[in-house]
Formats: sequence, C-alpha cells, structure tokens
Amino acid sequence: MERKFKPIEDIDTIRTIMERSTRFLSLSGLSGVTAGLIAVAGGIAAIFFILKGNTDGNFPALYESDSVKTAQLLFIDALLILIPAVLSSLLLSYRKAVRKGIKIWSPVSKRLVLNLGIPLITGGIFILILYNSALFGLIIPSMLIFYGLALVSAGKFTFDEILYLGILEIITGLAAAFFPAFGIFLWIFGFGLLHIIYGLVMYRKYDR
Repeated sequence: MERKFKPIEDIDTIRTIMERSTRFLSLSGLSGVTAGLIAVAGGIAAIFFILKGNTDGNFPALYESDSVKTAQLLFIDALLILIPAVLSSLLLSYRKAVRKGIKIWSPVSKRLVLNLGIPLITGGIFILILYNSALFGLIIPSMLIFYGLALVSAGKFTFDEILYLGILEIITGLAAAFFPAFGIFLWIFGFGLLHIIYGLVMYRKYDR
C-alpha cells in the first residue's frame, strides 16, 4: 500500500533527523540535579569541616597566602565532588541515550567534547598556576568562569539551556571575583543550585 503524504509528520521527522545530526540530545536533566546536590553537599561540608563554620563573610583561612593546608583540603573536597558528579552525569546520559535509541558517541558528541574540553583543560591548568602561586582567592572565580566558558562553547552542539547555564556561571564567577569573601557561597550557588534548577528544567522539557 502506498504511503499517504502527511506534511506535519514528515516535517517533524526531518527536524528530528537534522537535530540528531547537529546536536547532542542525550544530556539528562536528572544528571544536572544529581551533580547539583553533590556540589551543595560538598560545599556545606567544606564550610563546616574545612572552614570550621566561619560563615560571617570573612574566610581568612582561605585567602591568606600561608593557608596551604586549607587550600589542599578544599582541593580534595572539590575532587570528591567532581568524580561522582561526572560519573553520575555520564551514567544517566548513557541511560537516556539507550532509552531513546540515540548513539551516544557520534561526530556531534565528539565536537561537543572538544568544545567543552578545551576551556576546561585550560581553566584547570590556570587554576593549578594560581594554586602554585598561592593566589587562592582567585581559584573559585576561575572555576566558575572557565566552566561557564566551556558550557557556552559547547552550547551550540546541544540544548540551548546549556548556553544559558554557561552565561549564569560566568556571571557568578565574576561576582565571586568582586566579592571574594563570599566565594564559597557563590561556588555552592553556581555548581549546586544553578545545576539543580537547570536539571529540573531539562527534565520537564526533554526527559519525560
């Protein structure tokens, strides 16, 4: 039997094919929520167990040049946050790709990783230079700014919400540079609360 021409369905099919060939659509909203919750937990742990509950807006242990031990502990805390956050994001995105029948490693995802990776690697090297120079007060702003730049760079290969999240991360990083005494709170806001909000928006729009 000859297939009837259905303009709307055909246009939707063409649009879906074009999006899959130019944009990475396997990012999971739940991964953003999970990463955000992990970041909030890690930030709160840093305040109470590393900064000893000093929440009066003045963190001398973090910003004095001789606070090497504190900086080392904060680095360890950041790594303990980063590893499970990345692993959970990869796992949830992989599950979404399998559920929707999307190939997760494709030319588009390779371009996404490249555009995401260059600013992140550059930022990581820059942060190590700051750490080696004992410029601890610039580390949190640099984390947020370079992460935001990475999201903006990668945003054209995936959902538009990634671009907007990147812009908000950059603004948060600049605020942390202007108000370094509140850096830890802005870190929690940028990596924690913004990710949770972004994840919930993504889940409502694309995951259900």
